[in-house]
Amino acid sequence: MAQKVLIVYAHQSAGSFNAAAKDAAVEVLTAQGCQVEVSDLYAMKFKPSATADDITGQVKDAEHFCYGEETMLAWKEGRLSADITEEQRKLSDADVVIFQFPMYWFTVPAIMKGWIDRVLTKGFAYTSEKRYSQGIFKEKKAMLSFTTGSLESMFSVNGINGDINVTLWPLQNGILHYCGFKVLAPQIFWAPRVSSEVRCSMLEAWRTRLQGLLGEMPLSFTPSDSFDSELGFQLKKSIEEKQKSEHHGLTVGTHLGMCIPPNSQIKAGV
Repeated sequence: MAQKVLIVYAHQSAGSFNAAAKDAAVEVLTAQGCQVEVSDLYAMKFKPSATADDITGQVKDAEHFCYGEETMLAWKEGRLSADITEEQRKLSDADVVIFQFPMYWFTVPAIMKGWIDRVLTKGFAYTSEKRYSQGIFKEKKAMLSFTTGSLESMFSVNGINGDINVTLWPLQNGILHYCGFKVLAPQIFWAPRVSSEVRCSMLEAWRTRLQGLLGEMPLSFTPSDSFDSELGFQLKKSIEEKQKSEHHGLTVGTHLGMCIPPNSQIKAGV
């Protein structure tokens, strides 16, 4: 059966490098027999703010409005706004999700963050019981593909921006892995304001990767059952003791006060 791919795309210009990267993904994946759908957030004028307007009909508690609880109830009752419902339909259909964007302030643009806030509603995308390795989307894959205005050296362990693995942890662990996605290594385009020859070389490398993207192994994260719910979801003592004999911590976030495992957020199998 053909794989279904959703590209969530955020850039204002059709002449941008991000647009070229998005178009390359559509072309290469379609040629492989994939069904590719694109959510062009700026063209759609997607609303980025999470408000009570996202719910049709009455909210449960207008005085003490809680977006997460109210949208979960609205999702269950089929009362979410049409734009959210359509994006949830696309996401439900997809086997693979690619987020294509320019990095803004070390994270995604506001319009894409709004897509995340509004589309990944509680109940639809996660619950307190279904998250991380037991997450709702554990049969799906997702990845980040983005441009930066920085050199690769600036995001190194001794670079002025800090380790890129630390930068990516909130996005890849706190959003994608949290919802259960198998997270593929990111595609990072460093400092795209370069010569046309270098731009073409970067796009060609992306095209080459896309040829085998669907068969790639995902990044590694600590399984949910490694944490003890009765101890506030802290790492189980047996696993913590075992890890003390290693040079590195388990992950960027669960590092146990040890060295952060190198490149664990940008390469699979490390």
